[in-house]
Amino acid sequence: MDVYLDNPIYNYIGRTADRMGIQAYAVGGVVRDYFLQRPCTDIDVVCLGNGIELAQATAHSINPDIEVAVFKNFGTASFHYRHRGITWQIEFVGARRESYHFDSRKPVVESGTLEDDQNRRDFTINAMAVSLNSETFGQLLDPFNGIHDLDQGIIRTPLDPDITFSDDPLRMMRAIRFATQLGFRIQDSTLEAIQRNAERIKIVSAERITTELNKIILSPTPSIGFKLLQKTGLLPIIFPEFSNLKGVELVGQRGHKDNFFHTLEVLDHVAAKSNDLWLRWAAVLHDIGKPATKRYDEKLGWTFHGHEVRGSRMVKKIFSRLRLPLDSKMKYVEKLVLLHLRPIILAEDIVTEAFARLVEHYERYERCTDRQMKSILLRTCSNLCINEYRRSRHMLFTSFDETEEEDLIPDPEPSAPEDFVISDETVARLKRIIHSLDRKYREVLEMKILDELPDSVIAEELGIPKATMQTRLMRGRRLVIEKWEKEEAEK
Repeated sequence: MDVYLDNPIYNYIGRTADRMGIQAYAVGGVVRDYFLQRPCTDIDVVCLGNGIELAQATAHSINPDIEVAVFKNFGTASFHYRHRGITWQIEFVGARRESYHFDSRKPVVESGTLEDDQNRRDFTINAMAVSLNSETFGQLLDPFNGIHDLDQGIIRTPLDPDITFSDDPLRMMRAIRFATQLGFRIQDSTLEAIQRNAERIKIVSAERITTELNKIILSPTPSIGFKLLQKTGLLPIIFPEFSNLKGVELVGQRGHKDNFFHTLEVLDHVAAKSNDLWLRWAAVLHDIGKPATKRYDEKLGWTFHGHEVRGSRMVKKIFSRLRLPLDSKMKYVEKLVLLHLRPIILAEDIVTEAFARLVEHYERYERCTDRQMKSILLRTCSNLCINEYRRSRHMLFTSFDETEEEDLIPDPEPSAPEDFVISDETVARLKRIIHSLDRKYREVLEMKILDELPDSVIAEELGIPKATMQTRLMRGRRLVIEKWEKEEAEK
């Protein structure tokens, strides 16, 4: 089978290799993506000779002013080539074979043949090569039938998977990452080998693990990758806080939702709306504090009081361990985890959309300078926001109770206009309605909404059990909604 290579860079490389009397091949991802018809701007070139010399000679043949980056310790060199408005990165290396010590992922590297180089590749779909020399230009070399695996959507290793994964354990993460990105299936024997070798991931640096984890999170359906990480035993090792979300505990017939699968559902929904990595990380971590705050109450059932506060405090520790940035990106994730309960449309069938919608409005409200309005909207656990621009269809925002309440008020999901704001008149109206309620409801709502006090403090101030306080809060919210709707109907 021949491959049609229309980028002039391949001809430059081939002609230069011919003059030097060596063989050169495009290998790995660029060949895989050619058959998958995926965009790829990184070209890996393997030659049976000195890769650095081939890179320098090729660059000089294109333009003597091209700068070549040389990495002598790794025997590699690279340069950038611009074609049709796209910048391509071309990396050169001599064919090699590798051997590993069990307690290290750093290989002993020796010069080798093309066959040696293909044998050391992680997966069959990445072990294909295309000749660049003039006599065999475009000829495909596929010793492990990678084309078949591409057609069938299979991830498998060229050689014994136990050896492949033991040699470089990061390949286990890469298998899951490719399966997630491409929607492929990991071959059974390859998947079983990942399970057997999961502990080997401990010798891989946090930076390399996080690079793969971020690529999984940025995939079209990231839940695929996290389910595979959990199934293979990798997740409890690399990200135990997330793994701890899995499972349902029962007391009699009363249980809570599986927060692992709930989080994945939220993550997939956010992924469908945004490619922002840090927004997706916020989705991953939004319920991360639940295992540490899980309690069972005879009256309320399972509760997770304060999990958003505990979760936001866990963000820095997780980011530090995974070598994620500790700058404004981390602060952004912390803020969204802290605020993820507020505000949310009161609609039971769109729970998984709540987080994405929160962020959409949060960006708008964050720019607001009205301290009172921001306090009402973003800093309390029981907000009500009215869309004054659409009096016929109002929007009601509130937090989900931290108990596993099932009787949320259903309401159609409207969309807010771009210039949606909350006026002082609306805030004043909200306060007036609260003040009109019976004392037992008014006191709780005022302390919660206006004074922003935590549940435990409110209960102590009023001298009532916390469960009683929360019941009054929930009923008070509903009374506010009912009064507001009545006023709207009378207009």
